[in-house]
Amino acid sequence: MSARPLAALLAALALTAGLSITGSPAAARSDDVPAAAEASDVSIAADTYTWKNARIDGGGFVPGIVFNRSEKNLAYARTDIGGAYRWDQPGKRWTPLLDWVDWDRWGWSGVVSLASDTADPDNVYAAVGTYTNSWDPTNGAVLRSSDRGASWKAAPLPFKLGGNMPGRGMGERLAVDPNKKSVLYLGAPSGKGLWRSTDSGVTWAEVTAFPNPGNYAQDPSDTSGYASDNQGIVWVTFDERSGSAGSATQDIYVGVADKANTVYRSTDGGGSWSRIAGQPTGYLAHKGVLDSSTGHLYLTLSDTGGPYDGGKGRIWRYATATGAWTDVSPVAEADTYYGFSGLSVDRQKPGTLMATAYSSWWPDTQIFRSTDSGATWTRAWDYTSYPNRSNRYTQDVSSVPWLSWGANPSPPETTPKLGWMTEALEIDPFDSNRMMYGTGATVYGTEDLTAWDTGGRFRITPMVKGLEETAVNDLASPPSGAPLLSALGDIGGFRHTDLDAVPAMMFTSPNLDSTTSLDFAEASPGTVVRVGNADTAPHIGFSTDNGANWFQASEPAGVTGGGTVAAAADGSGFVWSPDGAAVHRTTGYGNSWTASTGIPAGAMVESDRKNPKKFYGFKAGTFYVSTDGGATFTARANNLPAEGNVRFKALPGTEGDIWLAGGTAAGTYGLWRSTDSGTSFTRFSGVEQADSVGFGKAASGASYQTVFVSAKIGGVRGIFRSTDAGANWTRINDDAHQWGWTGAAITGDPRVYGRVYVSTNGRGIQVGETSDTGGGGTDPDPDPEEPPGDADCSVTYKVTNQWSGGFQADVTVTNTGTTAYDGWRIGWSFPDGQKVTQMWNATAQQDGVKVTATNAGWNARVAPGSSAGFGFSGSWAGANTVPKAFTLDGDACTVG
Repeated sequence: MSARPLAALLAALALTAGLSITGSPAAARSDDVPAAAEASDVSIAADTYTWKNARIDGGGFVPGIVFNRSEKNLAYARTDIGGAYRWDQPGKRWTPLLDWVDWDRWGWSGVVSLASDTADPDNVYAAVGTYTNSWDPTNGAVLRSSDRGASWKAAPLPFKLGGNMPGRGMGERLAVDPNKKSVLYLGAPSGKGLWRSTDSGVTWAEVTAFPNPGNYAQDPSDTSGYASDNQGIVWVTFDERSGSAGSATQDIYVGVADKANTVYRSTDGGGSWSRIAGQPTGYLAHKGVLDSSTGHLYLTLSDTGGPYDGGKGRIWRYATATGAWTDVSPVAEADTYYGFSGLSVDRQKPGTLMATAYSSWWPDTQIFRSTDSGATWTRAWDYTSYPNRSNRYTQDVSSVPWLSWGANPSPPETTPKLGWMTEALEIDPFDSNRMMYGTGATVYGTEDLTAWDTGGRFRITPMVKGLEETAVNDLASPPSGAPLLSALGDIGGFRHTDLDAVPAMMFTSPNLDSTTSLDFAEASPGTVVRVGNADTAPHIGFSTDNGANWFQASEPAGVTGGGTVAAAADGSGFVWSPDGAAVHRTTGYGNSWTASTGIPAGAMVESDRKNPKKFYGFKAGTFYVSTDGGATFTARANNLPAEGNVRFKALPGTEGDIWLAGGTAAGTYGLWRSTDSGTSFTRFSGVEQADSVGFGKAASGASYQTVFVSAKIGGVRGIFRSTDAGANWTRINDDAHQWGWTGAAITGDPRVYGRVYVSTNGRGIQVGETSDTGGGGTDPDPDPEEPPGDADCSVTYKVTNQWSGGFQADVTVTNTGTTAYDGWRIGWSFPDGQKVTQMWNATAQQDGVKVTATNAGWNARVAPGSSAGFGFSGSWAGANTVPKAFTLDGDACTVG
């Protein structure tokens, strides 16, 4: 399983749409990149939200894991569409680093390579960009951080990068010279060659002396540019023995996507390059890893670029001292039906190395281990007498139980499997017992690996907590039962009864590759329907117990994919608009289907949330209404966006109240409302763009349910809330919590005021919780008063992340008085001389140990009972004691 190419998630090439820590995990400042509109442009109210994921743990492809070679327990992981993460050893979880990526640069959520600086472990680099073809409108960039990913700067590139392109498991394409940290190399796709920076990633230039930009494409005939792109230069490896501290490494090895010329070397620090004589041909070198203790360069090779394909493979060893090449493959070429990719050497045990058969889909992946430089190998599992097998490991997925997929396979398959798409495998350079490897769905690992060599069995468990990489297609929050139901790419979807617990299993019976749409009966929430994509029928399932259990249904002829589906308000019938067939209705649970009339195939369908006979549809600018349970539809309003992605929802409990969001930037784009069942729609003039809309519990004293949108309002892209039917809007996310593209789905919780569930394309389901427990207070004061002279305030200060010499903190100020703040300044003194290095959602001034944080323009006004928040990254030495006292405009605040 993996994140699909984005086009597979879209009806068109417009975009569709993980664990976030509470607070602000990271921020970015781009060099020479036009920034998206800043929050200070928003002249509306603001509320302080905390964000987390609805836990799934994993769910997507992890093609790269990188351990720092000079500091223990410092490791990073990259994902193809869901950003980058840093390992938190005390919590044994991953911390997200790229949640700040904004709507306009959503492609930077795809990470094609990572590099951690050996000479200075505080430095980390990420090469970002999701597609090299037209699907991604933005060029790639190399992000650099001097605080382990807490904050970033960007060096834009003059070409695109492909974190979700074919070949993305090869690498690492980005590397830092272990002897001279100012020197980095980047292998580019698309024939763009080899690039180098000599100023720590600030600027980049092509290495014009490098002779081969690659020539391999997965499918040269693909007119979309996805599979036909030249996969280019795929890894860079330094031989640190050929340099010394402060002097550039002289011997550098580079892997190229060219089956006849796959390895090149420079012996003069990158000045000149040559093809290494005697190298294997007919394959692509997915990885090149040098064991400096033995002087051996190892290559894992496959006949394709991966990560899905690969039918033959080899492992070769190159003796850098003599120039001798040796085929050290663990099996004969004729016996392979897979390619090799994952590759790591044990830095504590010279001559010990491991490799993966990444494309061995059936019966399982295979992992190989050698303790004699590849002369002999053992396997993670072997056949005893077919189909029975003997495993050198035990596997415990109790922390992420859905990894069993609910399967009950016949031998030699097992459940859970070791994995698939295993292109990343790394042995901890400080601990021979710890190894991690990525799959298409998770990160697995062990902490007793050397039991492999002594006849014992090592224990494999998920090491994925905090890493959330699902692509979300639809969300539902019923008024009773589970608070959250989800439709996800690749792994179907889940019923969350506890947002902080990993569900036991994804939806089954049927198992859908990707769920595209789901709905529940508003007045009978136990009745749920879902549809999705699968290789064969069925493409639809029903539940009568709120999604706890499911049963398959028949389907109309010609169905090829899920499309959209709607349940009548009382559960008496369903309307389905599948891919490949006309819109149909059923009055039972899919035992028989009847084609609807008056509505075009491919229309999006939804139900009225009060009248069980009323259904709605939309396609190409026209809105359709049925008043007979979906049997016939009539065209109504037609002044709506004719192009782009459009989504609409009907308000629970009120007949005919419909909100519609969508369009394109080049045409009509915005948010509309109908109160007459779609006969007419009125556009919200203050909403420039909107992509999804949903509803949640009304604020205290409010007469209308809370409305949530993913939209652009006041020049700012974000997640917004209104408690007064759209008259006023509150931005509830911040610059550190943007998650790229969030346009597929959004819904509030009908039971918890302010709670919102937000879809992402690679960072899972984001859950927002408001600090405004009273509800309401979104309306700007037309005649604000001055802040009170005596501070009515409470301040909370929380260190959200800390490492050697650095930390992040969140600060929340709550108005405990009866008058609104119209601007605020929070002051404190650091007990241990800490320094603020970067601040978001406020402006920092520091004089010695004294710090003043002044509001941004958009969060200046804080209503009574409401809060404003900001975060910062800082440095410390010796101790990092939390400040004990805070002031508002010079007057003391209560410390929360």
